[in-house]
Amino acid sequence: MYDCQDRFKVLPLAEGVEEVFTRLLNYFGPQHWWPGDTPLEIIVGAILTQGVNWSNVEKAIKNLKQEDLLEVKGLYQVNESKLARLIRPTGYYNMKAKKIKAFINFLCEKYDGQLDKMFTQPLSKLRSQLLDVYGIGPETADSILLYAGGYPVFVIDAYTKRIFSRLGYVSPDIKYHDLQQKITGSFPEDVDKYNEYHALLVALGNNKCKKTNPECGYCPLNKD
Repeated sequence: MYDCQDRFKVLPLAEGVEEVFTRLLNYFGPQHWWPGDTPLEIIVGAILTQGVNWSNVEKAIKNLKQEDLLEVKGLYQVNESKLARLIRPTGYYNMKAKKIKAFINFLCEKYDGQLDKMFTQPLSKLRSQLLDVYGIGPETADSILLYAGGYPVFVIDAYTKRIFSRLGYVSPDIKYHDLQQKITGSFPEDVDKYNEYHALLVALGNNKCKKTNPECGYCPLNKD
């Protein structure tokens, strides 16, 4: 169905993963992701961006900053209804307010409200703990670990599944961890490269490899 599949399916997965990264980096250039001034802002953004585009998240982040709430103490003390009102632009704001409060409560109870202390934990332990927090699934947990904590974790999202399935490497309904293992098993463990790769896949998914009406003829993965 997609022209790029014929070009890439002849490459073993390991070579294909490297080739995709190289072509996207050459085409889009470094992305300098994730947007956020502090690790806490990155974490809050990772929760707020669930199911919404980033421009809406920026509005909510701005609201929190204007109220001086983008700090652990502020988010711990603010009542949930006020928090929900401030993050309203992101949609599902009542639920997302609960998720933010759940994370802040976890941080305060387990790590005395200190992100530096939390990020000293081994990757497997902290990831397991994050997945036990209300509202934090694998993608959000891995975004927190990679972008806020600097752990070597490859984030899988809808764009990743879409692109690699269209290339013919995986099934469109592949499980999160299965795809994560396939990619990390074929790509060097490197925090900066994992960061860059995920951002490049997002750029491709947003601009060319769209869910509907993909622009295959203009895709950097579809050129010799």
